[in-house]
Amino acid sequence: MDSMRDDARAAVLGAGSWGTALAIHLSGVGHDVVLWGRDAALVAEMSARRANPTYLPDVAFPELLTVSSDLPTALRDVRYVVIAVPSHGMRALLRLAVPHLPDGAVLVSATKGLEADSLASMSQVMTDETRGLHPVVVLSGPSFAAEVARELPTALVAASHDASAVRRVQDEFRGKAFRLYGSDDVVGVEIGAALKNVIAIAAGMVQSMGLGHNATSALITRGLSEISRLAFAMGGRRETLSGLSGMGDLVLTCTGGLSRNRHVGMELGRGRSLTEILAGMKMVAEGVRTTSVALALAHAHGIELPIVAKMQEVLDGHRRPREAVADLMGRPQKSEH
Repeated sequence: MDSMRDDARAAVLGAGSWGTALAIHLSGVGHDVVLWGRDAALVAEMSARRANPTYLPDVAFPELLTVSSDLPTALRDVRYVVIAVPSHGMRALLRLAVPHLPDGAVLVSATKGLEADSLASMSQVMTDETRGLHPVVVLSGPSFAAEVARELPTALVAASHDASAVRRVQDEFRGKAFRLYGSDDVVGVEIGAALKNVIAIAAGMVQSMGLGHNATSALITRGLSEISRLAFAMGGRRETLSGLSGMGDLVLTCTGGLSRNRHVGMELGRGRSLTEILAGMKMVAEGVRTTSVALALAHAHGIELPIVAKMQEVLDGHRRPREAVADLMGRPQKSEH
C-alpha cells in the first residue's frame, strides 16, 4: 500500500457494492477515505467486521478506510467526493450534501443512469444542485465491483468539461491494477453508461431463451448502434461509444455473470414477472428505470431506438420476450450504417 498522500482525503457516498469497491480501492492507493452509508445498522456492522457483509463480504477494508452514517462527518475536509448511489437517489443526496461540501472539492459520479423526471444525466444533476461551483467528473467503463475490490486489472474513463479535474482524478485514482483514460465527451460517456444497462437486459433475455451466440452478438452490435445514435444526437462523439465507456462496458454487462441487468433479462426470458425479479434483488438494476428515460430522450431528438422500445414493452408486461425478438427480426431490412 502507498503511504497516505498529501491533501488526499476522500468520501465515497453510497455503501453498495460499487461504492464499497471504490472506497477499498482509493484507500488501498493511499487515500484517507470515509465510506458513507445511510443505513446506520449496516455501517455499524461494517465498522465492526471491517468488511461490507451485505455486498462484498469477502474483501477486508484497508486500514485507511473508515465508515460513517453521518454525512457532515464524512464530508469534512475532503478533496474528492465519489457518489455511487442509485440514479433516483442522486438529487436528494446532493441536497443533503451541498451545505457540507468543502470549497474546491471535486465531485465524481460513479452512477450509471438517468433521472426519470428531468431526463438529466447524473453530471447535470450534480452541476444543477451545486450551481456549478464544483468540478464534476464522470467515472465509467467496464468494471464489476467485486473485481475492482480484488485488485483485478480494470481500465476506466474519467470524463469532464474541466481538463484539470480529469487530470487530478487520473493521477489520484490510479492504482497498479486501475488505469484511467481521460475524455471531454461527457455526453457520450454518460449515455453509453446508462443505455448499456437496457441492452444488457435484452441480452440476458436472449441468452436465457437459448437463442444462441449469433443472436447475442447481433443484439450487442445493434444495441451499440442505438446507443451511439442517441449519444450523437445529444452532442456526443461516435468514437467515444467504440471505447471503454461504450463497447467495453456494453460487452461486459451483456455477457458477464456478475451483471445485475443481464440477470433481470435472464429471469424475464425464463418467464418470471419483473415485479417478482426485482423483489428478490438486493442491488438496483439501473436499466429498468433507464429504458423509459431513453425513449423519452429519443423522442425529443427525433430518433428511433427499436431494441429499447421493445424492451419497454417487455418490462411493462405488454409483450412477451419471444414476441419482442420476433418483432425485431421482422423489421424492414435496411443499410447497416
